[in-house]
Amino acid sequence: MKTLLLAPELFAADGGIARALRLYLKALCELAEPGGTVRLVALNDSAISRDQLSCHSGPRLADVEACARSKARFVRSTLLRARKTDLIVCGHVGLLPVAWACRILSPRLRYTLVAHGIEVWRAFSPLERLALRRAHQVWCVSEFTRQRLLQHVRLEPGRTVVLPNGLDPAFAPAESCSDSGPAVLTVSRLCQGDRYKGVDLLIQALPKIRALVPGTMLRVVGDGDDRARLEKLAREAGVSEVIRFLGRLDDETLNREFANCRVFALPSTGEGFGLVFLEAMAHGKPSVGADAGGIPEVISPETGLLCPPENVPGLVAACVAALERTWDVEAIRARARAFSYAPFRDRLKALLPG
Repeated sequence: MKTLLLAPELFAADGGIARALRLYLKALCELAEPGGTVRLVALNDSAISRDQLSCHSGPRLADVEACARSKARFVRSTLLRARKTDLIVCGHVGLLPVAWACRILSPRLRYTLVAHGIEVWRAFSPLERLALRRAHQVWCVSEFTRQRLLQHVRLEPGRTVVLPNGLDPAFAPAESCSDSGPAVLTVSRLCQGDRYKGVDLLIQALPKIRALVPGTMLRVVGDGDDRARLEKLAREAGVSEVIRFLGRLDDETLNREFANCRVFALPSTGEGFGLVFLEAMAHGKPSVGADAGGIPEVISPETGLLCPPENVPGLVAACVAALERTWDVEAIRARARAFSYAPFRDRLKALLPG
């Protein structure tokens, strides 16, 4: 089978969608049978090097096109490659009309959509609805995302399936050190458009958390155009001295932050899945998340605590309980292993058309 993966980006951004699609590329390359090929077209990447692809591809990767944010180039490149394609895996609903146009030109071609989360929790344009109804399948990262999508478009039974994200096999947890104190870690883009992540709620909660668990520190990984507001909020709350804004970190440094924290917390209301919780679990760290979106499908009672969404007192209570509880580290790591790469690849293999 000849497969074409369409991605908004693979390396131009390092959010959950890009990381998930890098895993799709790796799995598709590994699952391609003799004579099969995989091609990639990425909209926003300016260039994709061999070094970047070394851990996320394979010998079946025949062609890569980085379109440098040019929509016209993306459409042309996709239409050209679709002529020799059996299956298009579309990595974002915003690209789906292009896949639909390819099927009009090549009726034998089939296409699927990867539905990540918040981008499909909304009303669709007429063109998007038409493209969704013509899709072979929609692979949803969580049952919550599947149900939210179906609220906005009517699809035949069996056309939507849940395919949870997996951890990158190249992900290597750092060795945990001895407990250096009650540190809470959060990892998020600090952008105005991503305030649903709830970093401001953690800042508001910190004074009360410290009153109950003295010495608690908050460490914030990430950057963006909302960072200055968050830093101001920390000063106004009187906790700027016990919050560290660390900016963007490389993978090795980020893994050390996971290893050295006591609790990971992200009270987001917009996670379709929550890959970052799995990264915390792989380090044996309990998580605190909002009881919203796909998070309850990732955090189990053995691996963390859920709090009411957008509720500071509830967040305080969950963080305090998580900081004070003695957790079964092996049970937490076992949960992460359930979402490792091999099960993801096996689930994907079962969904690929024969």
